[in-house]
Amino acid sequence: MRSDVLESTILGILQSEPTHGYDLRQQLASILGPFRALSYGSLYPCLKRMERAGLISRRDDSLPVTPARRSKIVYELTPAGTEHFAGWIGTQTPSDWEDEGFAAKMAFFSRTEAKLRLRILEGRRTRLEQRLSDLGDSIDITSKRVDTYTDLLQRHGLDGARREVSWIEELISTERTSHPSIPPALRSTT
Repeated sequence: MRSDVLESTILGILQSEPTHGYDLRQQLASILGPFRALSYGSLYPCLKRMERAGLISRRDDSLPVTPARRSKIVYELTPAGTEHFAGWIGTQTPSDWEDEGFAAKMAFFSRTEAKLRLRILEGRRTRLEQRLSDLGDSIDITSKRVDTYTDLLQRHGLDGARREVSWIEELISTERTSHPSIPPALRSTT
């Protein structure tokens, strides 16, 4: 996972409330998807980098420590972290069209300006259409040379990409309909 996506997603989660590392990991898995396993070996070094950069701070929780319970560290956003998150959520780059970047940005779409959401959705659709074309070409070329299971797996990927393009088109349509303030040039783009 790209560290900028991980850091920005953590900052977005911490916008709501201070959180323990275990809870952060659970929320990250729900945002970035169950098939993108995030180990503690990735999370805690990232949290330490973010703390050194002044984006987050940490403190011990206020629950009493007992022999059965050790102290837990709670991570919270700093003003610099809030500013960094606002900059990330307020901009769009081609990496926002990729799987991890898109999932992270979409998780915080409620905090994103409508015009920017539409540009991200349009970019994602373009990326998916390219992926769909590439998968179709690959299947055409390799279908006679691969075994049945590999062919089925490739076709499953193609079906998934088609479904996601359809879903993205629905989201784009909803954005255009729901936000009349979006400039007509963006609303009519297909």
